[in-house]
Amino acid sequence: MIIVITPEEFVQNEVEIINELFHEGLNLLHVRKPFIDSEKMMDFIQSIDSKFHHQLVLHSHYDLAKDFNILRFHFREIDRQNGLFKSFTDSIISTSVHGIESFNELNESWEYAFISPVFQSISKKGYGENSNILNDIKRRNNSKVKLIALGGINENNIQEVFDSEVDGVALLGAIWENDEPLNVFKTCRQNVPL
Repeated sequence: MIIVITPEEFVQNEVEIINELFHEGLNLLHVRKPFIDSEKMMDFIQSIDSKFHHQLVLHSHYDLAKDFNILRFHFREIDRQNGLFKSFTDSIISTSVHGIESFNELNESWEYAFISPVFQSISKKGYGENSNILNDIKRRNNSKVKLIALGGINENNIQEVFDSEVDGVALLGAIWENDEPLNVFKTCRQNVPL
């Protein structure tokens, strides 16, 4: 599984790129736009081809989901710890962790969890510089929740990540910090098991 996370700020031709990514086989798109208001979020979602709305995962503006047939919601580690996810009972929920111990403690309520940073981040300079996550994944003992690797993953190291027996990867900087995001995505798809 390959997931793409939107950049926090809008980028040029973002919606066109998103629609093309879905046409190329993108599994899920995490919509992470923490600084925009509900009206701009609604416009953004409306501009994405409606046949892909069921593949969108909201990180905020959860109240807009019913208008767009969105059943997937992501909760940050702090939100999970504060119980903010508990009212989403008929939904598919995901979360984030920053260590394998936290991942191993998750229950089956969660479809998957991002674990990061696997490598030094592409979009957050200096973040994950000394990460041991890829090695720590060997201590995974939770099979109820899918493990999605995040952080510094690109077309050159994606195979190494899948070799560590994760269930999927999430791409952010590899896509949005590149002049040819569609080609990067296609190369990543070619380098991973389907």
